[in-house]
Amino acid sequence: MDPKALKAEFPILHQDINGHPLVYLDNAATTQKPRAVIEAVKRYYEWDNANVHRGVHTLGSRATDAYEGARDKVRKFINAGSSSEIIFTRGTTAALNLVASGYARHLLGEGDEIVITPMEHHSNLIPWQQAAKATGATLKYIPLQPDGTIKLADVENTVTEQTKIVAITYVSNVLGTINPIAEITEIAHRKGAVIVVDGAQSTPHMKVDVQALDVDFYAFSGHKMLGPTGIGALYGKTRLLERMEPVEYGGEMIDFVELYDSTWKELPWKFEGGTPIIAGAVGLGAAIDFLEQVGLDNVDRHEKKLTRYAMDRLSRIDGITIYGPREERAGLVTFNLADVHPHDVATVLDTEGIAVRAGHHCAQPLMRWLNVSATARASFYLYNNEEDIDRLADSLVKTKEFFGYEPIR
Repeated sequence: MDPKALKAEFPILHQDINGHPLVYLDNAATTQKPRAVIEAVKRYYEWDNANVHRGVHTLGSRATDAYEGARDKVRKFINAGSSSEIIFTRGTTAALNLVASGYARHLLGEGDEIVITPMEHHSNLIPWQQAAKATGATLKYIPLQPDGTIKLADVENTVTEQTKIVAITYVSNVLGTINPIAEITEIAHRKGAVIVVDGAQSTPHMKVDVQALDVDFYAFSGHKMLGPTGIGALYGKTRLLERMEPVEYGGEMIDFVELYDSTWKELPWKFEGGTPIIAGAVGLGAAIDFLEQVGLDNVDRHEKKLTRYAMDRLSRIDGITIYGPREERAGLVTFNLADVHPHDVATVLDTEGIAVRAGHHCAQPLMRWLNVSATARASFYLYNNEEDIDRLADSLVKTKEFFGYEPIR
């Protein structure tokens, strides 16, 4: 794949910021959108805009076909067994909350355990805190190694026969840690637990096969994989989705309504109350088409190569601290520079036209584990290249000089 050629497909990347060509390195927060996605959403609103599943007119039929066609694209993209196992949501956060509210709160009780890790995004932590409080279940944590990885022996020791749910991120949005999901799933299942995977940072960057992994629930967002904001998906095994309760009522999720009772539609519409995110689903389908044309294996190889280059280039800067594993890691580098606050680092980088993220990255417990209040993060995608890393490294040196540190000799 040619990152420079791909970059030409992204209109937003061809602009100057503060007098410098934009270098966008905040892809873990959200990715930019190619023309194909922008045009797909535009075309839907210009030609097919109608509500789905309800009208028999031509626009309604076309909108329904586009919406359900996008669902099938998601199914194929993650290799789910059936389109009925794909629930459209507002994103990863909504999908994880759906499992915590619709599954965990109805099935857990005192004496049960929920196991997570300290590296979780708040979206895969707070719902389980609340589920534990509501049901009397116990929340437990798999300990982290000094480099921010986890050992399978610790998973074995933490997950017990009382554990009913293991909820874990596939890829840490701070550390870049890639967790061994297949092995963790085997441990969870052997001890009678179901596994819930936060796939927000994995789905855009590597080939995911939910059947090969044997995960029970898998959540991800469209906007982190070239799609629109406000759309995502939850995959769940049929037998588990059928046990879940809806958390939103009305609209398209109902089957039959009496004055004092109602019944629900079959999967997946049971969980999609109200007018769904039709244009978002269309855009997500177009993003999947784009990614499949590029090839997820190509994206994965490119990002790993770029990350190795970034780790080497940034490590040469005196006073920089890089967090997370040094070897096998995802396409991001989280760091602090001397004693310059990361918000100041990000502000100075912005004056050079470089967009990075600074803050706690919705992972405050992990920040405390790292013994920092915040970090800066540069995260990469298919349109980034080595020149972007060089710009970042050179600008970090300028940042040090701006705050009174001696330049590297």
